[in-house]
Amino acid sequence: MTDTIQRDVETAPAPQEPAPVAARRRRSSHPVRSVLKHLVLIVTGAVMIYPLLWMVVSSLRPDDLIFSQPGLWLSDVDLSHYPDGWNALSHPFGRYMLNSAVVVLGSVLGTLVSCSMAAYAFARMRFSAKTLLFAIMLITIMLPGHVTLVPQYVLFSQLGMVNTFWPLVGPNMLATDSFFIFLMVQFIRGLPKELDEAARIDGAGHARIFLRIILPLMTPALATTAIFTFIGTWNQFFSALIYLTDTDMMTVPVALRLFVDSQGESNWGAMFAMSIVSLLPVFFVFLFGQRFLVRGIATTGIK
Repeated sequence: MTDTIQRDVETAPAPQEPAPVAARRRRSSHPVRSVLKHLVLIVTGAVMIYPLLWMVVSSLRPDDLIFSQPGLWLSDVDLSHYPDGWNALSHPFGRYMLNSAVVVLGSVLGTLVSCSMAAYAFARMRFSAKTLLFAIMLITIMLPGHVTLVPQYVLFSQLGMVNTFWPLVGPNMLATDSFFIFLMVQFIRGLPKELDEAARIDGAGHARIFLRIILPLMTPALATTAIFTFIGTWNQFFSALIYLTDTDMMTVPVALRLFVDSQGESNWGAMFAMSIVSLLPVFFVFLFGQRFLVRGIATTGIK
C-alpha cells in the first residue's frame, strides 16, 4: 500500500505555476531586452525634444551667442527677447494671437457642428446614394489640400473675401474635413440603436434624437475633433499667408515669419521668444485634453 502511494506521488505531474507568476518570470528572464527598449525610447524622446529645448535656450541667449554656442548650456541669460519680441512688429504680438484665437474659435465651432451633423446623417439616416456619397467622402481624405487651393482662392476672390477671416473659417463650417466625419461616424455606429428606437416611440424625430441623445454621448469624439482642429488651425501658415495680406489681420504663424528678413538682419532671439509664447496655448490644450483625445480615438474603431 505504501509502495503504491509513493509510486503515485512520483508519477504525478508537478503542479503548474499560476499564470501571473509565470508571466512575471518570463518578463524577468529578459532584463537586457527591457533595458535596451527603454534606452531606445529615451534616446528617441531626447532627439525629438531637443529642437524645442534648443529654442527655449536660444530665447534666453544673447543674439551673438545663439548660433556661436549651439548647445543647451546657458553661459549668459538675456530676458530682453520677450519684451522686445512682443513689441517688435507694427502691433503688439497679442494682436496676432487674438487674430489666431478668432480663427481657431470659428474653425473649431464650425467643424464640430457641421461634421457632427454630417456624421449623424451617414450613421443613422437612410437616403439614396448614401453608400456612394460616403465612399466619395472617404476618397477626399487622400486629396491634397494644395490641389483645391487655386480654385478656392479664385472663389473667395470673386466673393470679395480675401484679406478676411472667412477663407480660413468658412470651409470648416461646411463639413469639408472628411477625417473628422469618418471619426464621428465610427463613434455613432458604436452607440446602441435601441436608444434611437426608444426615442422614436416617444415621438422624437431626427433633430431631437441627434441633439438630446446622440450629441451628449459623443463627448470623446467631439473633444478629439476639437483638439485636432485647434492644433491644426493654430499652426496653419500657408493658407493664412495667401489670404491675409494686411498686417492687422495676420495670425501667429505669419507674424513669426516677419521676424526673419531675407535682405537684412533677422531678429532670431525675438522670434524664438515669441515662438515659445505661441506654443503655450497648444501645450495647455493638449495637456488638459489628452485624456479625451485617448478616449475618443480608442472608442471610434480606429485601433
